[in-house]
Amino acid sequence: MAEQTDKRQFTDDELQDLVSSSDAGARTPTTRWVALLIGGVALCWSLFQLWIAQPMLWFGAYLPVLNSSETRPIHLTFAIFLAFLCYPALKSSPRDRVPLFDWALAIVGAGTAFYVFLFADQLASTARSGLPTETQLWIGAVGLVLLLEASRRALGPALTIVGALFLAYAWFGEGWLIPDLIAHEGISLTSLINAQWLDTAGVFGIPLGVSTAFVFLFVLFGSLLDKAGAGNYFIQLAFAGLGHLRGGPAKAAVVGSAMTGLISGSSIANVVTTGTFTIPLMKRVGFTNEQAGSVEVASSVNGQIMPPVMGAAAFLMVEFIGISYVQVIKHAFVPAVISYIALVYIVHLEALKKDMPALGEGASLPRMALNFGIGFAVFGAGFTALIYGIAGLNAVLPGLAGPIAMIALAAVYVWLVWIAARQTDLDPDTLDDTSEQIKLPQVADVWKTGLHYVLPILVLVWFLMVEQQSPAKSAFYATALMLLIIITQKPLKAMFRKGQGQADAWKEGARDLIDGLITGARNMIGIGVATAAAGIIVATVTKTPIGTELASLVEALSGGILLVMLILIGLFSLVLGMGLPTTANYIVVSSLMASVVVSLGAQEGLIIPLIAAHLFVFYFGIMADVTPPVGLASFAAAAVSGGDPIKTGFTAFFYSLRTVALPFLFIYNPTLILYGVDLTTYSGIAQAVFVFIVATFAMLLFAAATQGYFLARSKVYESAALLLVAFTLFVPNFWLNQVQPRFIEADPATFSEVLAEAPAESRLRLRISGPDFATGNEAETTVSVIVPEGDAQARMDATGLMLRPGDNTAALEEPMFGTSLQESLSSFDFYAENPVRISQILASNDNRLPAQIFYIPALLLLALVIWLQRRRQTKPAF
Repeated sequence: MAEQTDKRQFTDDELQDLVSSSDAGARTPTTRWVALLIGGVALCWSLFQLWIAQPMLWFGAYLPVLNSSETRPIHLTFAIFLAFLCYPALKSSPRDRVPLFDWALAIVGAGTAFYVFLFADQLASTARSGLPTETQLWIGAVGLVLLLEASRRALGPALTIVGALFLAYAWFGEGWLIPDLIAHEGISLTSLINAQWLDTAGVFGIPLGVSTAFVFLFVLFGSLLDKAGAGNYFIQLAFAGLGHLRGGPAKAAVVGSAMTGLISGSSIANVVTTGTFTIPLMKRVGFTNEQAGSVEVASSVNGQIMPPVMGAAAFLMVEFIGISYVQVIKHAFVPAVISYIALVYIVHLEALKKDMPALGEGASLPRMALNFGIGFAVFGAGFTALIYGIAGLNAVLPGLAGPIAMIALAAVYVWLVWIAARQTDLDPDTLDDTSEQIKLPQVADVWKTGLHYVLPILVLVWFLMVEQQSPAKSAFYATALMLLIIITQKPLKAMFRKGQGQADAWKEGARDLIDGLITGARNMIGIGVATAAAGIIVATVTKTPIGTELASLVEALSGGILLVMLILIGLFSLVLGMGLPTTANYIVVSSLMASVVVSLGAQEGLIIPLIAAHLFVFYFGIMADVTPPVGLASFAAAAVSGGDPIKTGFTAFFYSLRTVALPFLFIYNPTLILYGVDLTTYSGIAQAVFVFIVATFAMLLFAAATQGYFLARSKVYESAALLLVAFTLFVPNFWLNQVQPRFIEADPATFSEVLAEAPAESRLRLRISGPDFATGNEAETTVSVIVPEGDAQARMDATGLMLRPGDNTAALEEPMFGTSLQESLSSFDFYAENPVRISQILASNDNRLPAQIFYIPALLLLALVIWLQRRRQTKPAF
């Protein structure tokens, strides 16, 4: 083990350089005025974002209030300017100075973006009306080229290559490299530049808008939290709670990465930040270089699926799907949490298999879980009491409730800092792995030192979940509190300790504040150019047939088998996500593949919720950070561990199999993402708790099966039995469908009668057949209709469907404009000679057994496996 520890080839400074080169730019100019300029521009960017996010708009009477078409170009101006100053062109380029050529690129690139803001009125009457001038076209062309170059510098070549290919595809449309399936006439160069740069879509479309309005504030919030010391607090708290267990450093790595994942949008930064502590300690207790790096990779990449930030994908889902932010969090929460719980269990099984020792005095995992459960219950009760307390205050003193709550929050903050001041500040070097005897921190010593860091997170959750404010407004209030904390925590501690001078403490607080604002802006450079460059792909998908024809390509390759289709879509998403940061990754895979999941599912008779499709492609997209040959997070972990990056990547992928399995479960059992579960009722909450418990139990069994260890080393048939039990717990409907039909089929000609007699709020599935609008070939799809209230005619009108009068074959007219079915059936040609018609009606079979009855044989099979393994068990299971 000592030999492994010495194999690390990177110093702490080199590791931080690895993070900065990917997240904030590797260039550190030695010329003072250049460094001050870069820091000053980054600071101005943060201040600008706080200014436009200010929800009360108190400055509206004195200063202009900018709309989204004005703030997006300014946002991109800052991003491009800093990208060329902070990121060297090549590895051999100087890092201690900014070459003259980079100055020119920075000024020109920023100018092309700022032009869109400065001449917004002129663009509205020319380019956006389809009449761009020659000057505008030149500016747009230069802007596109420099944006792709800025993307290459900040993110690597992947997004630049993909963006360039999509531009070439949109321009040429056809050629020997473009399959006939997706070929088109091509878009003129004028129209292409106009659509991509000068219009409000393309580069300046929804992705950049989300970056401007939401993402920056959350990244800034995370940067300020980390600068204040929250990252170190979370890591030490994880080690204090879990470090004493078998394989404790690995479990602490998982939990620490989960907590830092709440405030981090970068899996690479997460790997290096927590991995510097966790990987050497994991190796010390018996993990190999590759295993230690893989646990950290799996933990850190999972941080990108953890609400509330999800690597900024949560905010993009709001725009792309059209549901509220709270709904996105609701759907993403359960799978993210059970994935982390399963990862803790995986490293526990590794520790059992290798009989790893605990660091220091051993501890009990069930007791730790019980303590955590009690703490969670107490926190939940306190939060519930707070909700009712604020509601009561609003009822009694509606005008004073806000000020009273702010005063109470300030008092709680001062009190928590007073508690922290009575403790010794946490030292990051506490977890130094070079000492002969490691002294792990104790929970009793750690938890009091950073309770005030929880307040801004609590404020964020309060405004998002309770007040149901917009993500931007919620992040602004949380960031405003964080600004107050970072500048006052040290002066308050100095005052309570009566040792340190107040002047020095205020200077340190101000320095931390400025550093946090600058770091937050520099961490946004890559995201800013990534969302702008990804807008190229979004615009191309909307203006060419590639978005719709990809479904035909996948269907042809899969032979019409739904499971094979999903596997192919997962692989495509994995390939498309290689080398891309989380934000750009999600934009690319969702733009190309999410609608394919829905449309192909409908063709095979499976109604897939749009949120499930987006989570499906998102989960596979982020796996590109794990999987060789690109696997950026795996390379970062190997740099810390001294292991082989390719082996690290494959091991991490094996540890992440649960993350790969989850998306398929979203599709076949949407209840897992709480789809259709009403959390505003007690029955809905009870159902959500039941789903969470069953899904967690099933995921632990899946982890045990894939690890080949449960109570003892598993035989092949025992692992297969555990997989079968896990599958049954996840998707009990599969077995019920084999025994009893899910639907009752009715004659399509009797659709009016079926609709009139069906219970209100029940669901009908209609198989629609007819000529495809684009090809004229026969096509089919399945749509779902929720039966509305009212009489027969009112129900028919509410669905939007119109039967052809005097026709007994269920032939359809074009659906009413503005209804959901009008969009779902837009690909059919309703004016062709061969009519579009209802070819099948399926009504829900309400007389079936409950699907949970299949839990009984599954649990009996599990009991058999337990009985077989108990006979061979040599060490406690926990």
